Amino acid sequence: MTMVCHRPEGLEQLEAQTNFTKRELQVLYRGFKNVRSPPPKALRPGVISHRECPSGAVNEETFKQIYAQFFPHGDASTYAHYLFNAFDTTQTGSVKFEDFVTALSILLRGTVHEKLRWTFNLYDINKDGYINKEEMMDIVKAIYDMMGKYTYPVLKEDTPRQHVDVFFQKMDKNKDGIVTLDEFLESCQEDDNIMRSLQLFQNVM
Repeated sequence: MTMVCHRPEGLEQLEAQTNFTKRELQVLYRGFKNVRSPPPKALRPGVISHRECPSGAVNEETFKQIYAQFFPHGDASTYAHYLFNAFDTTQTGSVKFEDFVTALSILLRGTVHEKLRWTFNLYDINKDGYINKEEMMDIVKAIYDMMGKYTYPVLKEDTPRQHVDVFFQKMDKNKDGIVTLDEFLESCQEDDNIMRSLQLFQNVM
């Protein structure tokens, strides 16, 4: 399998585009390179190894493996899949360093508005500009699955559905069965319970 080498954009450019300093970006890039996809067992002649050319990109399988280490008591694979797609803004099947730090910058140091827009994009699984009830259910259930059976207090099986029913009813202001970005932003900023839940979500990042 031929390696595609990806060199990140200049640190000066990323520094201008994110809320990280050049030094922080250097540290993040070193860490990012260390979790890249492992090379195939047998490299064909002429195929460059990762040690010679770090890819600067992570595929979905590696992303899932990394995420699973943080949640050993649950199944993080589905949530990691949705998160990977939110990071992979160009839908190339790999997350580049630029994708990674741009998202991280928003989630760690962005404004409330920026964080909410990013979260809306995560929940909008099919990227049609709206969130329907099934999409919200898929994300919430994936989070519950990831937290695992050691969640306290122990959750009933229908808890995710109840959670979604309450939140979707609050967000779908005009009762048309979908939540727009404006409805999402307005609901989150006027309801402390929703904001607390989203902050909890950001903690599983």
